[in-house]
Amino acid sequence: MICGVDEAGKGPVLGPMVIAAVGCDLPETIQGLGLKDSKVLTPRRREELYPVILDRCHVATKIIGAAEIDKIRTKMTMNECVALAHAEVIRKLEPTVAYVDACDVNEERYGEMVRQQLPFVCRIVSEHRADSTYEIVSAASIVAKVIRDRAIEDLKREYGEIGSGYPSDPVTIAFLAGYIREHGEPPAFARRSWKTVKAMIGDDGQTSLLRFS
Repeated sequence: MICGVDEAGKGPVLGPMVIAAVGCDLPETIQGLGLKDSKVLTPRRREELYPVILDRCHVATKIIGAAEIDKIRTKMTMNECVALAHAEVIRKLEPTVAYVDACDVNEERYGEMVRQQLPFVCRIVSEHRADSTYEIVSAASIVAKVIRDRAIEDLKREYGEIGSGYPSDPVTIAFLAGYIREHGEPPAFARRSWKTVKAMIGDDGQTSLLRFS
């Protein structure tokens, strides 16, 4: 079996990070589906491909919530966290070769970080933009993105418009500032270890929110 591994939600200040591994025994399994990096596909197209991937391939996923991410970051870097999560979903499939989207500037170093966490022999192909190069990684990218997008939609139904969850999104920043102003603390699905949240709940309290108003 070969598998591809990718994640969605590494950088957002809101919501979980989702890691997915997609494996197949024959390349023909996913040929002709038009698989691409999830970021270049429309939400509708991702949703169309998602059940097809689940039906044709072996799939393993892991969801890491905001509070857990904050806890993990007290012990390791975010890249190390992602490497461990990549290894965890690879272990569930036990492929002979795994293609991973490298989260480190050094592709080889990142691949070795993942490989060291595996209790079986598996060749790791670690590359930047692997989700655009290998269809099997594109499949993992789509699975991870759909799961995270659905999680964000669930949050929107409960809390109202929260934007994409990224610090660069003005809607997300406006939601965070308004929530903290009203409740005195960030919502449970906010990553408190992110600089964006720290700036809003800094030592100067309420005045920290002025620049986000």
